[in-house]
Amino acid sequence: MRGYVFVLMAAICWGAIGPVSKLAFAHGMAPLEVAFWRAVLGWFLFGGHALYGRTLKVRSRDLVHVLGFGLWGVTVFYGAYQLSVQAGGAALASVLLYTAPAWVVLMSRMFLAEPLSAGKLVSVALTMLGVAGVALGAERGAEVVFSPVGIGCGLLAGFTYALYYIVGKRVLGTYPTPTIFLYALPVGALGLAPFIDLQWPAWPAFGAVVFLALFSTYGAYSFYYVGLRRMEASRAAIVATLEPVVAGGMAYLWWDERLSVWGYAGACLVLLGVLLLLRVESGRRDH
Repeated sequence: MRGYVFVLMAAICWGAIGPVSKLAFAHGMAPLEVAFWRAVLGWFLFGGHALYGRTLKVRSRDLVHVLGFGLWGVTVFYGAYQLSVQAGGAALASVLLYTAPAWVVLMSRMFLAEPLSAGKLVSVALTMLGVAGVALGAERGAEVVFSPVGIGCGLLAGFTYALYYIVGKRVLGTYPTPTIFLYALPVGALGLAPFIDLQWPAWPAFGAVVFLALFSTYGAYSFYYVGLRRMEASRAAIVATLEPVVAGGMAYLWWDERLSVWGYAGACLVLLGVLLLLRVESGRRDH
């Protein structure tokens, strides 16, 4: 059960990304700039942790995988998501991003040999429907454009987001979390650098990205991977889908963003999916 608590804490930290990013946007920072500074500042935090713990070394045969994770998990993930928002709208991009649990369940079966139970499939279906309701409810009045670029990039964002779970599960048995991100985050930042106009941000915007680096990057990943060591990747992915519910609640309290009836119904479905997963897990342990 402790694994679920840690993953839930990570979801809360990740849920703050949207509302806090809006503060940076309001003070002149572009979305890809927020992603760049979040990666750079997060790298300093993980680097300091790795230096303090003297966990700096990665075997040469593993370095390629860790650096590739930085490229796919930061550069491609953020880039694909932004292109999907631009081409298809934020609602469609958000829905496609949270196809990640479905990708994780499938890849966990293929690469991690995790069982694919009926309970998992029902939980995934409920959470996917719930995320769709939250996203569409939050974008009331916005036009959804079903363009090939928007759909393709949105699915790519969901797939690369899923790699956080799969790669993390495979390498955590060998390296601590700070070691992984010590190498992955600078690769991601360098991949984003050519697409931004690098300049020193305004202080409110810089404060926002410091928050994102400290809580939504360093804190969230640390919480998440501690939890992932104690549970299956597919289950962690479903619990982390509480993130858009948290984001919706924060956006309502901070920015007065209101959900429609569909949005609140979607939030209830996400909670139902996670509760079902917890019940399945409890029943499996009882037997």
